[in-house]
Amino acid sequence: MTAIAIILVFLVASIALGLRARSGKDMDLEQWSVGGRGFGTIFVFLLLAGEIYTTFTFLGASGWAYGKGAPAYYILCYASLAYVMSYWLLPPIWRYAKEHRLISQSDFFVAKFDSPLLGSLVALVGVIAMVPYLVLQLKGLGIIVSVASYGHISSHWAIVIGTVALTAYVTLSGIHGSAWTALLKDVTILAVVLFLGLYLPLHYFDGIGNMFHAVDHAKPHFLTLPSSGMSTSWFASTVLLSAIGFYMWPHSFSASYTAQNEKVFRRNAIFMPLYQLVLLFVFFAGFAALLVVPGLKGADADLSLLRITTATFPPWVVGIVGGAGLLTALVPGSLLLMTSATCLAKNVYRVARPATPDAKVGQLAKVLVPILALISLYFTFNGGGSLVSLLLMGYALVTQLFPAVVGSLLPRRVVTKQGAAAGIIAGVTTVAVVTLTGVALGTLLPFLPQAVKDLNVGIIALALNVAITLAVSAATRATAPGAPPAEPIGSAEPQHV
Repeated sequence: MTAIAIILVFLVASIALGLRARSGKDMDLEQWSVGGRGFGTIFVFLLLAGEIYTTFTFLGASGWAYGKGAPAYYILCYASLAYVMSYWLLPPIWRYAKEHRLISQSDFFVAKFDSPLLGSLVALVGVIAMVPYLVLQLKGLGIIVSVASYGHISSHWAIVIGTVALTAYVTLSGIHGSAWTALLKDVTILAVVLFLGLYLPLHYFDGIGNMFHAVDHAKPHFLTLPSSGMSTSWFASTVLLSAIGFYMWPHSFSASYTAQNEKVFRRNAIFMPLYQLVLLFVFFAGFAALLVVPGLKGADADLSLLRITTATFPPWVVGIVGGAGLLTALVPGSLLLMTSATCLAKNVYRVARPATPDAKVGQLAKVLVPILALISLYFTFNGGGSLVSLLLMGYALVTQLFPAVVGSLLPRRVVTKQGAAAGIIAGVTTVAVVTLTGVALGTLLPFLPQAVKDLNVGIIALALNVAITLAVSAATRATAPGAPPAEPIGSAEPQHV
């Protein structure tokens, strides 16, 4: 019961922070979803960099280290590349969003391409991609609370209770609550991860190096990439896909609107890659669990960090670890719910009913929060797959928005609204068909070289997307109405940091 009590304290503290954060603010749609564009360097850092520390990182990264070995290293690589890219990508997006008072990611597409229908398409793609990401958070929440409570609370009831709390939290506090709770989450999760990653190898193997020698002895070649399947080409294509898709998530894209100025992004881009080093300690915990609590197969590998924690520490430590894990589900889950609801209300419903006033759009967004939560709850109980697999599917979908975003930022408009829509539809359809049917590229085209067969399906869909985007844009550019010139990437005066 000690562990349950500590987890409950974390839950109450996060809700209290959320309520405190909204105090004294008129929670219209702009305040609720983008914080009135008043966040400084620390809060933007937490929303853009800190949000990588979700249940995916806490359980999925350690689970893949436990179950897959070397392929898990991709998790360490991709965000560092994305952070470097943010130095040039996010400032022009922020400037354009501020100038046009944008709220959602879909608003960016509407304004850039002068097409509300394209905005609706982007909103639907974003919501579809965010559902598996939200399912990931809820699955992780169930695992964390169930294992950390030593089975006293079932995974089923943990997910239901967590979903109710998450829905209330989002509706009441909006992004202000997410930002403040992210501060508590990151401090706690960093302390827990560093402690586990250092203590477990020392306790069981007398050091990190000895641990790796023991893993290599027990499972030869486990720490190197295989020659097929999750091979070098899979690794490179997955890192690339995840890096360019990092800021295409609707909640990350719109979180960039919250900054006070564009200097925030350039400051953060310098330090954010260092944040990735913390993932090493998550891997250490997963590799230690491989030998201490062996036998977890398939999706059960996601239990590895918590299983070794309960086998090693007293209940009060398990409670702190469980509380930290709870926050990794609550904060990203709140952003996902809020962003999905905002996209549907503003960029789908309002397109169908253009005369809807802003106040009613804001009310509808809050009404949609519990509806989306229930849909995610259904898929949580009726879907399978490991945590990392769910995230990879979402990345393959949102990355299909990247060509249109980059095209809109070029000095010369090379992408039309018809081309952007055609490319997005082609890419998303490819991902959906391959994911739903389970057909691999190697099955369809067995004569291809193994390196090509192993490519991440999202990269193949992206290549098709780019080809169709450029072809349709070339065919429609002559008849497209004149559009305002795009703001080139990095067109503003250099900002000193």
